[in-house]
Amino acid sequence: MNIHETAIIAAAAVIIGDVTIGPGCRVQSGAVLDGSLGPIALGATVIVLENAVLRGTRRSPLSVGNNCIIGPHAHVAGATIGNEVFVATGASVFNGAVLGNGCEIRINAVVHVRTVLEPGATVPIGWIAAGDPAQLFSPDQHEKLWAVQKELDFPGFVFGVGVGANAASESPAPMIEITERWARAIKSELP
Repeated sequence: MNIHETAIIAAAAVIIGDVTIGPGCRVQSGAVLDGSLGPIALGATVIVLENAVLRGTRRSPLSVGNNCIIGPHAHVAGATIGNEVFVATGASVFNGAVLGNGCEIRINAVVHVRTVLEPGATVPIGWIAAGDPAQLFSPDQHEKLWAVQKELDFPGFVFGVGVGANAASESPAPMIEITERWARAIKSELP
């Protein structure tokens, strides 16, 4: 853990594992920065608001650029986030995603695994971004979204399990293998 002397961390925030917090950062109450499974690095003047959860992974470290805001109840895992990015309340950004400088991920929006957003892109309230380059989908476009999303291979990319190109193994019971792998990883990383 490496926290710059000018950063302010609320007493009720949780910071564990390989976490670097840059100058002028603020981490509010209830926020969790979990670097136990992989590194997290916050640039300068990053604001992490109440109850946000940030995670790094071995395969997908989490990197947040300078002058960013991660909103309350946001979830960000294993992404690369540029400078001056706003991730609003309840938004989710998944493993392998890349957000260019100046992006806005609005309230309850989702940036799917391995999705690349160009600088200045906006994901509207409640919408989903998927693909490289990103396509935007409203919540009522499940079939169109799934056509893009299935190729991103979430279980294979994140857990190495499934039938996609990123799967380290093909399992007839992927949820059993996923939960057992994750339980072993968490057990081995906690104090």
